[in-house]
Amino acid sequence: MPVSQLSKHLVAAFSGQNERSDFPTTDPTLLFDIAEGMHAIEALTAAIGWLHLCEWLEENPAKEDRICRALELSPRPAHVLLTLLASFGIVRRDDQGTYSLTQLAREHLLPNSPWSMVACFDALKNRPTCLDMLAVLRTGKPIGAPEQDESESAPWAEGMDNEVFAEYFLNAIDSRNTYLSHVLAERLDLSQHSSILDVGGGSGIYSCALVSRNPNQRATVLEKPPVDTVARRAIERRGLADRVSVTSGDMLKHPLPREHDVHLYSNVIHDWDENTVTRLLCSSYDALPHGGQIVIHDAFLDEDETGPRAVAEYSVLLMSFTSGRCYSIKEMGVLLEKVGFVDVAHRPTAVHRDVITAFKPHDPTFIGQTKL
Repeated sequence: MPVSQLSKHLVAAFSGQNERSDFPTTDPTLLFDIAEGMHAIEALTAAIGWLHLCEWLEENPAKEDRICRALELSPRPAHVLLTLLASFGIVRRDDQGTYSLTQLAREHLLPNSPWSMVACFDALKNRPTCLDMLAVLRTGKPIGAPEQDESESAPWAEGMDNEVFAEYFLNAIDSRNTYLSHVLAERLDLSQHSSILDVGGGSGIYSCALVSRNPNQRATVLEKPPVDTVARRAIERRGLADRVSVTSGDMLKHPLPREHDVHLYSNVIHDWDENTVTRLLCSSYDALPHGGQIVIHDAFLDEDETGPRAVAEYSVLLMSFTSGRCYSIKEMGVLLEKVGFVDVAHRPTAVHRDVITAFKPHDPTFIGQTKL
């Protein structure tokens, strides 16, 4: 589709001119799963071909920290790997957090079994992509990060300082977000609120979808330069510059603006480690008015962190290219309540995504348990 036609198409979609007739008649979940899960095979191959994890676990059922020490793994990617293997039915974790092999693994992933497939994975382990994954599992550093860089910063995040790359990257992820943003706008009731702060909102695609469905709302996208410039152009193309504004700022370095009663984090939390996530939640708690709402839209693991399989696979991709991972619904609820938010709730949207909501208490004397 030519760019001019695409712009007209997007303006029509976000302004509501096409309503449901513009929405896809098919479910793209399978395509999302393929695109977001392609790195899981590398993690599985590294675990079998290089780490010999199944052989070690057969003799040493163990908790996560001991597995990390024995196999020389970094804690964050080790957690993601074990979650993936649990979602595959290769390992199980008991109530004390001890991992052991399942019968599937004993029959097919131990070298001495007559039905062993270990040789198959060994044949794949020397591919460059698998070696990259092995390095992530060992070091915890995103693929492409310099070995001497102790910050664990992701190359894609550094690339966002370049406007050309930022526009390319946002166009790529908006090919996914166009569908997800429309579903979120359908499922999320913000009728009691008037102003949304879209924290790290990229091109503003979620803000545009939400205000299009709620005519009395306004939204502000918070982004660093030069992403802010890219966002302004994208919002203008959608015909919503009168209702969606952009403010320049770094969510990790500056206090959040205070004039909004909803804070939205859509596909943002999964890029960061737990300490950074807590800082962001604290920033929102400080900036929101009493009764204000926080909205976290993301792919979440089940409370027991053994699935869904597609989310566990997506977490491998995130672990490989960011400092984050997919969190569980339980983990996110605990973090929100620890900061001081109340009435935590969640509901599914689409493509293994959920929206988690919580509120800053109306009582101005209530103080959150964690302040950073």
